[in-house]
Amino acid sequence: MNTLEAFDHIRLNFSSGGLQALNVALAFVMFGVALEIKLEHFKKLLLNPVSAIVGVLSQFFVLPFMTFVLTVLLKDFITPTIALGMILVAACPGGNISNFISSLAKANVALSVSLTAIATLAAVFMTPLNFALWGNLYTRFLAHSNAVQLVRPLHIDMLQMFQTVFLILGIPLVTGIFVNTKWPDFTKKITKPIKRFSILLFVAIVVIAFWKNFSFFLIVIKYIFLIVLVQNALAFMSGYYMARVFKRPAIDRRTISIETGIQNSGLALVLIFNPKIFPPDMELGGMAIIAAWWGIWHIVAGLTLAGIWNKPKISFNLKSLLKNQ
Repeated sequence: MNTLEAFDHIRLNFSSGGLQALNVALAFVMFGVALEIKLEHFKKLLLNPVSAIVGVLSQFFVLPFMTFVLTVLLKDFITPTIALGMILVAACPGGNISNFISSLAKANVALSVSLTAIATLAAVFMTPLNFALWGNLYTRFLAHSNAVQLVRPLHIDMLQMFQTVFLILGIPLVTGIFVNTKWPDFTKKITKPIKRFSILLFVAIVVIAFWKNFSFFLIVIKYIFLIVLVQNALAFMSGYYMARVFKRPAIDRRTISIETGIQNSGLALVLIFNPKIFPPDMELGGMAIIAAWWGIWHIVAGLTLAGIWNKPKISFNLKSLLKNQ
């Protein structure tokens, strides 16, 4: 625990200029994703809304609750800020590569795109609300237990968090859908180049930030690897079995699992490094480290899961085989 507590004192090399670049890149990525979202997706959901409702419930209710339970169970093995980092990631909407991974996994891509739109709009309200709710519940739990307490009570400026999420996710999403609806032919020409460039830009900024903090990464990876692995696996399983409980088709179960397991950890980092939300004098290295490693690991896990689901199944009829002998 002493080693983990030392993580909170780590000051990652992430300047205000780097934060602004990450903000712009994340908004640009969201704009690129929104260019593929059409009003028809919402019309189809109105006709058959069950899978979409299950997906939203899985992302914004089941995952934050399950994460809270996990942090309580691990309270003797993690620091409060590591727990808050896990809760913040769980409060974020699905990640921007979930649509791509859904296509690789032979899942319901139309549902994935629709859930991306719904979750992004809902995140403007649900991300601040979920983090404040479960984060405060966790700190109260610590206050009534023998666990190590936070240096100060958790006070989150929900209005500032709402504004940040709205600017980074809400506006680009609405703008992208508007452009797609208003100029569909023009949108077809620019969608692929913008998506490729935006994702490359985002990855480049993350890689640069990662490289600047590589020495910290070598120190912390052996401690946080298992924590993120367990939470991410819990996210994938929560989405899958939530869909299974509601008897969704296999193709929808895969989609909901991916949408729940691929989280927008880039948004979590933006919120953590925003001095108006989390003052610089708060030692939140544990939160930043969890969000940063989530951003890498969920891609690895998502691609692995997609590869498993995409693998052709070998089946045969025993009677036919015997007849041919």
